[in-house]
Amino acid sequence: MIKPQISSSAYTRAVAALTPQSVAQTRLSQSEGIADVLAVSPQVSLLTCETSSGRVNYSGRIIFTVLYSDEEGKLCRMQKGAEFSHFCDDDRLAPAQNAVCRLACERVTTRRDGSAIVLSAVITAKIDVFAPAERTCITACEGAFLKMQTKEFLSFVTFSGECEVEDDFDADGVDDILMPSAVPLVTSAECMTGEVDVSGEIYLSLLSMRRGYPAGLERVIPFTCALTCDDSFAGALPSVSAEIRDMNVTATVDDANSKCRVQFSCTLAVGGYFARKSEENVATDIFSCTNEVRGVYEEESASCVAERKIYSERISSPASSKAKLDFTCRFLAVACPVAEYEYNAQSGAVEGAVEAVLVYEQGGDIKSAGVNIPFSVRVGGEGAQVSVGVCGVSLRQPVEGRLEGEAMIKVCAQYARPSSVRYLASAEEGERLTPSEAAVSVLIPAAGDSLWDAAHKLVCPPEDVASANPGLKYPLTGGERVLIYRKK
Repeated sequence: MIKPQISSSAYTRAVAALTPQSVAQTRLSQSEGIADVLAVSPQVSLLTCETSSGRVNYSGRIIFTVLYSDEEGKLCRMQKGAEFSHFCDDDRLAPAQNAVCRLACERVTTRRDGSAIVLSAVITAKIDVFAPAERTCITACEGAFLKMQTKEFLSFVTFSGECEVEDDFDADGVDDILMPSAVPLVTSAECMTGEVDVSGEIYLSLLSMRRGYPAGLERVIPFTCALTCDDSFAGALPSVSAEIRDMNVTATVDDANSKCRVQFSCTLAVGGYFARKSEENVATDIFSCTNEVRGVYEEESASCVAERKIYSERISSPASSKAKLDFTCRFLAVACPVAEYEYNAQSGAVEGAVEAVLVYEQGGDIKSAGVNIPFSVRVGGEGAQVSVGVCGVSLRQPVEGRLEGEAMIKVCAQYARPSSVRYLASAEEGERLTPSEAAVSVLIPAAGDSLWDAAHKLVCPPEDVASANPGLKYPLTGGERVLIYRKK
C-alpha cells in the first residue's frame, strides 16, 4: 500500500509578462494663431492597473507640451492633457492577482483635422502579473522509493512608492523656458532589511529663449529614494522602474544682471519586484517494487535579477532628417531627446536611435525638424532587460545636406537568471506488478545513469543494487553491467 506524505506552503508566482499598446490622443480645438507646430513633448504616467477574469485593465494620464510659432513668427507654448484607458486579455489572469505596470510613450504625431490639431502618441505598457499560490510536495512515501533532491524555489514580492526630487541651477542669459522634457533612468537598486534602496538619474532637457533665439539646456539630476517594504531582505536584487508623475520647471530671471535661476521639481513613482529564494528537499521521482505508481508532477519556471551593469558610450554617427537641410539653415537647439531601442539577443547589443527635434533658422523663420541618430551598444549576456538614457545631443553639418550627430548613451542592463524546478506533487498506487522469475537481471545502463536510475530501471531497492554491485562508480559511463541476483 502506497501512502505518500504531503507538505504544503504558500508562495507568490509569476503569472504573465504582457506588453500591450494603445493610442492616446487629444485635440487642440482652437488652432487659430498656430502657424506651425515645432515640437511636442509628452509626459505619461500611470493612474490605475487592475486584473479581472481573463483581463488586465490599466489607465493613465498624458500631458502634451506643445511648442508652436504664431502667425507673426513668435514662439509660444501650451499644454494639453488627456486620460486614457486600455486593456489586455490573457487566459491566465484572475481578480486576485497583482499587476506591476510601467508605461512608455512612443511615436508622437500631429495632424490637422479641419480647424483642430490632433496630438497622438503610442503608449506601450509593460505589465508583470503575480498571484498567490500553494505549493504541494511529497516529502515521504510508505511503500515506495523516492528520489529526494534539494531544489531552489522562488516567491515574488512587489513594492512601490514615491519620492520628491528637486534641483536648481543657474542658466546665464536665459530669458524664458519654452519646453521641458525629462526621462528618469534607474542605475542602482538593492534590497535592504525592510526597504528597497533605489538611485538613478533624471535627464532634463530644456528648450529656452536666450537673447531672442531658442537655445538648448541639459542637466543630469541624480536621485535616491528608500521604499518601505516589510518583506525586503538584504542582498536581493530587484527589478525596478521609475516614471515622472508630476513635473514643474520655473525660471526666475534677473534682467539687471542677465541671470536666470531654474528650479526643477518632480514626483517620481518607483516600483518593481524581487524574488525571495528558499531551498526545499522535495521528491523528484518515485517508483515501487510491488505496484505501478502514477505520479503527478508540477513545474515552476521563473527568472530573477542576478546582476546589473551600467554601460556609458559616446556615439557619433551620420544622422537623418525628413526636412531638407542645407547651409542656409542655422542650427539653434536640439530638444526633447529620447532613445528608441530594443535588445538584440543574437548580437547582444542594444540597437536603436536617438530621436530629437532640431530647431533652426532659415530665411529669418524659426523652423523644426525631427532627427534620428542611430546607435548600437554591446552589453552581452542572455536574458538582458535594458533601459536607456540619453544626454549631450549635438548636430552639425560638415558637408551641405549631410548631418552628423553625437550623444552620450547610458544603458542600464539587468541580467536575469532563469530558474526551473520539476517536483512530485502527488502519487497514486496503480496495478500490481508481476514479480520477475529470473534468477539474474542484467542492466546495460546509459551514460550518466545514477544509482537511482539503475534501481528504477531494475525495479529494485537502491540499497540492493549498491550492495550487489560494490565496484561500480556513479554516474555510470554506459560500458558497465549492473547485476541483480534473486533468491528462489
